[in-house]
Amino acid sequence: MHPVVARVTARIVERSAETRSAYLAHVHTMIARQPPQDRMGCANLAHAYAALPGAEKFKVTVQKAPNIGVVTAYNDMLSAHHPYEHFPALLRQEAARHGATVQVAGGVPAMCDGVTQGTAGMELSLFSRDTIALATAIALSHDVFDGALLLGICDKIVPGLLIGALHYGHLPCVFVPAGPMATGLPNKVKAKTREEYAQGKVGRAELLASEQASYHSPGTCTFYGTANSNQMLMEAMGLHVPNAAFAHPASPEREQFTRAAVATVLDIGKRGTRFTPIGFLVDERCIVNAMAALLATGGSTNHLIHWVAVARSAGILIDWTDFDELSAVVPLLARVYPNGDADVNQFQAAGGPPWILRQLLDAGLMHPDVLSVNAGGIGAGAEPAPAASGDESVLRSTAAPFSPTGGLRLLTGRLGRAVIKVSSVPDDRHVVQAPARVFDSQEALLAAFNGGELTSDVVAVVRFQGPRANGMPELHKLTPPLAVLQGKGLRVALVTDGRMSGASGKVPAAIHVTPEALGGGPLARVRDGDVIRVDADAGTLDVLVDAEEWDARAPAQCTAPPAQTFGRDLFHNFRRNAGGAEEGACTWL
Repeated sequence: MHPVVARVTARIVERSAETRSAYLAHVHTMIARQPPQDRMGCANLAHAYAALPGAEKFKVTVQKAPNIGVVTAYNDMLSAHHPYEHFPALLRQEAARHGATVQVAGGVPAMCDGVTQGTAGMELSLFSRDTIALATAIALSHDVFDGALLLGICDKIVPGLLIGALHYGHLPCVFVPAGPMATGLPNKVKAKTREEYAQGKVGRAELLASEQASYHSPGTCTFYGTANSNQMLMEAMGLHVPNAAFAHPASPEREQFTRAAVATVLDIGKRGTRFTPIGFLVDERCIVNAMAALLATGGSTNHLIHWVAVARSAGILIDWTDFDELSAVVPLLARVYPNGDADVNQFQAAGGPPWILRQLLDAGLMHPDVLSVNAGGIGAGAEPAPAASGDESVLRSTAAPFSPTGGLRLLTGRLGRAVIKVSSVPDDRHVVQAPARVFDSQEALLAAFNGGELTSDVVAVVRFQGPRANGMPELHKLTPPLAVLQGKGLRVALVTDGRMSGASGKVPAAIHVTPEALGGGPLARVRDGDVIRVDADAGTLDVLVDAEEWDARAPAQCTAPPAQTFGRDLFHNFRRNAGGAEEGACTWL
């Protein structure tokens, strides 16, 4: 085991000793209970099984056959979740072959950040994660299940399902993906069209045609954003049938993986051969493995929030310092858009998750001795990992990586703590020092850009975008105009207490700044013209203002408070109770 990985893991174990012990004590208490057919009242059971066919009722009540609950994020608007429409019938059929029953325990909401970018709906995006966790808990609260199959893929859906499932840590759980859409318009061409539209070089018709050529059919979007990062992390944590992440929805392999999920959840159940409840499986080593896989693949920055929340759900405490120290020793092994030109289909063809896991395991950068839903453990699928990369422009070994580090840095300084992803940022842009232009909304920055006001080097500060301010929306709409300014040769950076999409790219962005501006965080003291230094090499985020003057400044008040329309008023308590970004922005602690 690499000494840094071992040290970070030991520190997490020590930090989490009390909370993890309390969590496991609860899991053991739940495991010790009698089966539902024995502990629940007859009326309760009758209600639970009323809709089952007669033979199924006999099987589950008299024979006490295993009963598997399905929690699904199906809807037919999200391309990634559209394939789930027919999964329940397939799962029931496969369960019957194994003498078990399956019931859809509940559905969870699933929104698409691609649809809501730059709109009012984006202010509900982050909190949809905890809403999904709550909905998962409600679905499983019927308490008649021997295990759970969790159907979800995209940005907040997988973290939400996982948080909810971990609060039922006594249950064996398997995540069931549905796969990516086929390759469409190259992501690099799409990004260029967006920049041309921002400059007025092409019109709306050309932009719409470009976007529709990129997002064109059922399946996950093919860039390596939060959704596909989710799938990589599920593989690294041992929560998938191995190598299930990126088989296409209509492929024969997809049906095989889906059917295998049923046999797997039964095998890790109490009456199976390898009882493995999710609360045991997701331990400190499992979380570190997920972090290493994220860094090695240049995955989404959103997971520096989501996986903090996931870990907390299992009584495990991690922070951005842990990510930063791991990033210093975990090399970048993948170039997938926005960190390269390839998409996830090319990533899969070059070797995909098995290649990444085998490289990290062999280099001592992941823990091999962890539990998994797979009998062979993580990195041991039906097919062995390829001996060589199928395309060295997409995947490389730890011996010859794209970068010796994971490209993720913690920034600290007078402006607080933030993170920056530099795996796709040109080396000469890792340090930006320039006067600030301060905005209280992304709309204000876009207006300044469209009005021709941004003509010199600038650090754009977009504040009052944190969890308590307006739900911490992604600010992905800012990427094209900032890229245009950078393309003109200007020194440009973004500093914000909001989020950037998992698809943020070549413009240096210090994001998730905490403490957030709304509570009087340092960003609230920044004024137009203050010189800000974003230094990804040194890991610093500073404002070059005289200390006495800085300390005397009163924090600015938000000029654009969250609107109460479009359902946002329903989430007032979420905003009020949300923790900071480095605490996972959890609303339930």
